[in-house]
Amino acid sequence: MELLSIDIFSGCGGLTEGMHQANFKTKVAFEIDEIASKAYRLNHPQTTVITKDIRNVSIAEIKRKLNGKTIHLLAGCPPCQGFSSIRRLNRVTPVDDERNNLIMEYVRLVKALKPYTIMMENVPGLVEYDLFKKAVRILKDELKYEVDFKVVNVKDYGVPQSRRRLVLVGSRLGSIKVAEPLNEKKTVRQTIEHLPLPENSSDPIHKIFPIHIPSVQKRIELTPKNGGSRKDLPKQYLLKCHEGENIGFNDVYGRLRWDDYSTTITGGCLNPSKGRFLHPEQNRNISAREAAMLQSFPVDYKFPIGIPKANLALLIGNALPPKFSLVQSLNIKTHLLRHLKKT
Repeated sequence: MELLSIDIFSGCGGLTEGMHQANFKTKVAFEIDEIASKAYRLNHPQTTVITKDIRNVSIAEIKRKLNGKTIHLLAGCPPCQGFSSIRRLNRVTPVDDERNNLIMEYVRLVKALKPYTIMMENVPGLVEYDLFKKAVRILKDELKYEVDFKVVNVKDYGVPQSRRRLVLVGSRLGSIKVAEPLNEKKTVRQTIEHLPLPENSSDPIHKIFPIHIPSVQKRIELTPKNGGSRKDLPKQYLLKCHEGENIGFNDVYGRLRWDDYSTTITGGCLNPSKGRFLHPEQNRNISAREAAMLQSFPVDYKFPIGIPKANLALLIGNALPPKFSLVQSLNIKTHLLRHLKKT
């Protein structure tokens, strides 16, 4: 049976990569950003990518692309940056951000296309807010989907990274649950230790990492291997902004630990001032390839060459880890095959 999917807010294709590994065929993907769309096309050339604001995409346009076929899985990660913990810091209420409303665009497409199943991933903070509760209410009461959602950590699903996410699944065929954890630990060592030194690599993405001024490089060299942090530096090497108790984020300028999960790979993953992104052993930030692999992208996943490092870091850090998508997609696939055989 051919299982068809749609990816909304597709980014560089992490969600689609997992669906494809589970043998879904993605007919259409939607992504507003040109660079992300280019990355997506490099890896998924058989999918039609519509580079357009989803709010300006008509249902008629989508249906023409589907050519009358029913979608088995509509999946997506609506950007809801106003609900993220980093954006909110100590605020209880979400940051006012027009992207918060994009969750209702997801609901609009579900309502119009009536896919057999749905999957949505987002920041954990979304679960407490009215917009998410409204979406769930419409999906269940108006559209008659069986819905399950929970906040999970992708490290419990074979991803070598600690990253808490909200995942929602739904079906109009019957009861469905979020996939159970694999309890399969994947470490930084297992993921990137085998890679050659960037200067010895033929992979242009592995050669991309920041080069620092001498004073910053000296701090990196003094940071203890395998998990050291800025707190381990001699006092004279501490930055002024880090002096005092409980100042700043503790993980900045920290090294990853070989035999543990990575910290969350964010859109700042190519900047050690943004988090714990130093290589466990080598005196440098992790490379773009290492960051992508810690996100569980395949080692040969393609990214555009020649774009700014900040843009590349955003592509990688904003993606849904493909391994997490694979586990959820396989769970949905099992559900689909079980119920569709009865019809």
